[in-house]
Amino acid sequence: MRSHLLTGTTTREYRRSVVDGVERVAARLAATDRPFTGITPDALAPRVDAIDLDRPLGDTAAALDELEAVYLRDAVYFHHPRYLAHLNCPVAIPAVAAEAVLSAVNSSLDTWDQSAGATLIERRLVAWTAARIGLGPAADGVFTSGGTQSNLHALLLAREEALARGADPAALRVFTSECGHFSVQKAAKLLGLGPGAVIAVPCDHDKRMRVPALARALEECARAGLAPMAVVATAGTTDFGSIDPLPAVAALTARHGAWLHVDAAYGCGLLVSPTRRHLLAGIEHADSVTVDFHKSFFQPVSSSAMLVRDSAALRHATYHADYLNPRRAAAERIPNQVDKSLQTTRRFDALKLWLTLRVMGADGVGALFDDLLDLAEQGWKVLDADPRFEVVARPALTTLVFRWLPPHPTGPALIDRANLHARAALFASGRAVVAGTTVHSSHYLKFTLLNPNTTPADIEAVLDLLAAHADRYLEEESLVRVP
Repeated sequence: MRSHLLTGTTTREYRRSVVDGVERVAARLAATDRPFTGITPDALAPRVDAIDLDRPLGDTAAALDELEAVYLRDAVYFHHPRYLAHLNCPVAIPAVAAEAVLSAVNSSLDTWDQSAGATLIERRLVAWTAARIGLGPAADGVFTSGGTQSNLHALLLAREEALARGADPAALRVFTSECGHFSVQKAAKLLGLGPGAVIAVPCDHDKRMRVPALARALEECARAGLAPMAVVATAGTTDFGSIDPLPAVAALTARHGAWLHVDAAYGCGLLVSPTRRHLLAGIEHADSVTVDFHKSFFQPVSSSAMLVRDSAALRHATYHADYLNPRRAAAERIPNQVDKSLQTTRRFDALKLWLTLRVMGADGVGALFDDLLDLAEQGWKVLDADPRFEVVARPALTTLVFRWLPPHPTGPALIDRANLHARAALFASGRAVVAGTTVHSSHYLKFTLLNPNTTPADIEAVLDLLAAHADRYLEEESLVRVP
């Protein structure tokens, strides 16, 4: 069994196994002609359940053969240009190479004596990102598992800062746009805030937080003797890609003495955009920022970070364990990342971004993201000109929300069912994958464009498929209703 452990004496087996795995994935990627096979959970589950985990195959090649049947054959492939659903991107090859390196070396980013140079690389990338945001010389941060953890971490710091100023824990309130991410509500619950602690601020037609509505909400909070703990502005909402008016939100937040957190998990790609960096104007006023490199920097999951303007705020997440990061380590200037993190054991995910930047450069990544922003604009024009569809808003980033409309008057419930059916039928066919959401309680479809290889022709083809499924559903429904 020791022959299966990666050591200095098993490097031949290591090379053979890794190359075998890479070759299989490469062959699968090259042969994939659609983003999904359409397999159902009921069809796939018996294959997985039939595997006896107590009877090992004893050979990596045999295990990879088995993996073809239970995973690779039926995986959802984000690299395909007609995967248009969620915030998943094709990944940069240097980042995939980094995955192989970091998994094999297996550094843990909690302490220096488990990571050495990995700690310095992560710190350098945190400083680079903070500089791109414009947070100033006292900025710091740490890599996280994703936007949800980054938002939780930021709001923990905001809560502790508010409590340090003498705020009543029961009076703490968090303000966020009604289009903001659900992780804000989840974080409030995890932090022990009351059920009404998160106040949703209405959005305008473009799905951006209404500044006058935020002003009223903050004033009402003050009049009621409540404490504005934080305002969460969004730079790239999940559904619409909308960016809140950051300068105005920042000014209001400062006036009321609240912590400003900017959730730029999606919109962080603008930090390297050669042409649209101005869309993030105002983000430099934030007290904390969430960035997800695995959304708009073409990184494999996971690669996220939480940045703060003032490194001193990270003390709220610091705990010392004698076996791990004793207090004397800080006095000796030993750089232990666990002093900043909610996690203890943590992968060296920063290496993926490091190698990507060293190979492609920030401008190269930004140019790809610009291509996607251009594609979204083209897609909006296609939808806006197509009488079969209604599009909600012009995109600020790369998301399009729309729905199919029948050519003759039809009740709203039937239109909803037709759109739901079209999405499900398309997914079952495997020919494309799109997402869905609700707008004012009605069901809509959603394209999230994060693949630079997707073309306007792909968008038009998927719209035709959706319309055909919806038309067919309406025809079948009308036949059923005929007496």
